[in-house]
Amino acid sequence: MLAPNELKQIVSEGLLSFPITDFDAKGDFNAKSYAARLEWLAPYGATALFAAGGTGEFFSLTPADYTAVVDTAVRTCAGKVPILAGAGGPTRTAIAYAQEAQRLGAAGVLLLPHYLTEASQDGIAAHVEEVCKSVDIGVIVYNRANSKLNAEQLSRLADRCPNLIGFKDGVGDIEAMVSIRRKLGDRFSYLGGLPTAEVYAAAYKALGVPVYSSAVFNFIPKTAMDFYRAIAADDQETVGRLIDNFFLPYLAIRNRKAGYAVSIVKAGARIVGRDGGPVRAPLTDLTGEEMEMLGTLINKLGPQ
Repeated sequence: MLAPNELKQIVSEGLLSFPITDFDAKGDFNAKSYAARLEWLAPYGATALFAAGGTGEFFSLTPADYTAVVDTAVRTCAGKVPILAGAGGPTRTAIAYAQEAQRLGAAGVLLLPHYLTEASQDGIAAHVEEVCKSVDIGVIVYNRANSKLNAEQLSRLADRCPNLIGFKDGVGDIEAMVSIRRKLGDRFSYLGGLPTAEVYAAAYKALGVPVYSSAVFNFIPKTAMDFYRAIAADDQETVGRLIDNFFLPYLAIRNRKAGYAVSIVKAGARIVGRDGGPVRAPLTDLTGEEMEMLGTLINKLGPQ
């Protein structure tokens, strides 16, 4: 088991990603296909992988699914790449998931939003603290939707929760991000976590957040790594070319329907011959026309 500070060092550099969760034609978890996916992706060089994360449809998994997904990921990637597991929902539910992730050998937890209800800053902080204190492994809090914390609350949480080692931003509020980065300094590892994070990568690097999680790594891992290296090297020519030729047209498809941030990734995996099955309701799959549009974009990138 990695100590929280060891995990913090690992996720403070490199590219991270969220593998999709494989389902069969009936919509049930397909462990064999999922393991094959992880074996394919692991050698490409991602620093860590998030099992049962947002792109992995955590929100639609049953507790039994969750155990199977995280267990498969940990066993498949042992000795290759660290696995962090998603956890979220109501506080006691999130605690149960976090403890299960630790039991299964995950290196850490990504704490996803508590979902529907609005809550005060004190309430959200209490939620995060209870989850952190329920496990020994490192926890990264995902700043998104109804679970947004300000710099003051994060500073107090950092004092109370030694295993809270990271902050992942899925909001894109630059003023808040600057405040948090300046207030917390090197206490946290900072991750860019907006959907299709590549579009924001250069701006976030300028804020002192050079690490991000890539969803497109699921189907164009070589291009995802090439783009990350271009960002790290300030290779603006490569960054600009890939944004113009792939990412902006990709966003135009993704933005057609709510929920497509996940659906389009599963579609991409299907197009490159790494089919992960359909998405689960309430998400919807891409239409045939949209699949053709995405396929054209992918084919222009060349072999992966």
